[in-house]
Amino acid sequence: MTNTTKHVLISGASLAGPAMAHWLLRYGYAVTVVERAPALREGGQAVDFRGEAHMTMLERMGILEEVHRRRTEGGPLVFIDAEGRQQLSLPASFTGGNVEITRGDLSHLLYDLTKDRAEYLFNDSIAAMTETADGVDVVLDSGRKGRFDLVIGADGLHSNVRRLTFGEESRFLKSSGYYAALFDAPNHLGVSGRSLMYSEPGRGSLVYAAEDDQDKITVVCVFASDSLDYHHRDVATQKRLLAQAYEGAGWELPELLSHLEESDAFYFDSISQIRMDHYTKGRVALIGDAGYGATMGGMGAGMSLVASYVLAGELAAAGGDHTVAFARYEEQIRGYAKACQRVAEGAGGFFAPKNVRRRNRIYKVLASSFLIGFLDRLSTKAANSIKLKEYALPS
Repeated sequence: MTNTTKHVLISGASLAGPAMAHWLLRYGYAVTVVERAPALREGGQAVDFRGEAHMTMLERMGILEEVHRRRTEGGPLVFIDAEGRQQLSLPASFTGGNVEITRGDLSHLLYDLTKDRAEYLFNDSIAAMTETADGVDVVLDSGRKGRFDLVIGADGLHSNVRRLTFGEESRFLKSSGYYAALFDAPNHLGVSGRSLMYSEPGRGSLVYAAEDDQDKITVVCVFASDSLDYHHRDVATQKRLLAQAYEGAGWELPELLSHLEESDAFYFDSISQIRMDHYTKGRVALIGDAGYGATMGGMGAGMSLVASYVLAGELAAAGGDHTVAFARYEEQIRGYAKACQRVAEGAGGFFAPKNVRRRNRIYKVLASSFLIGFLDRLSTKAANSIKLKEYALPS
């Protein structure tokens, strides 16, 4: 098998980027990964894999055993009232899939898989790209320049590659009217072996203890809001907006939010989806959240790994002809991306319903083993809505 494409630049070193690097390296490509952050991000929410397509993907990557070794042991999801009294409980299988792992652990696993063979450039980003007949001339923020045969945008919901190639983010970002935040706090509640969900009309929170540090808890906040004015890298403004959104909140939220300023592990974003007619243009392709992301509930980790496998495999099958490979990639991944996005559409309302009592009544009914199994089959059906080809590796 002969590659006409030799050197690929990948923007983003979270999940999709290193996964893409892994497959391209196996097919004989040279790979450079550029990442705006100074280092890999630690911690984060747990991500789950479910169904045959996801499990096959992890097995073909050679990391299934290691993912199981690092898996989180998810407990039940307990809904509580303002006094901390249990209202209902959903089993761990409701959210955990076949196997669950923290985003930070998975990121490190994928990075370790590729760091000795790919070039990683942290604390840098793409400033400009110019496509020519022979490749893409790239200038980084650091001033470094290079020519690459292809550029892959694996840089998330606020993709820089998408903006430079397809236009401003506002053309593609569709907000749900909800925002999500994540931070850590001392575990003064003694949470262990379960997650606690507390909701008020239009705002809610989920707390759970880290497996490797029971003295800390992760706090997830979701609230309904009109469009908020902030930059996605302006952490100070994001923390202020979160505190304002939860003024007067009940339960233990005032105490939890009092630790917001000291939290190092902080995330804030709108719950949105990326909707695009095409994921490729010229010598540039988008994978994962950059092309069809959903902030929460869209099985983004599994989708990113599947997409990287398909795109790299099609490039190999086409002998490096990106025009052929990109078309085949789009054909395969579009239906899969839409199916995963549909699963994510109710995420905001689940955490922060307008009517909490009504939400709880519905989930009390759903708590039966039959209905939990039914819901699990629906999400697994979306995860399996693609049949993975087998791509030949070079001899």
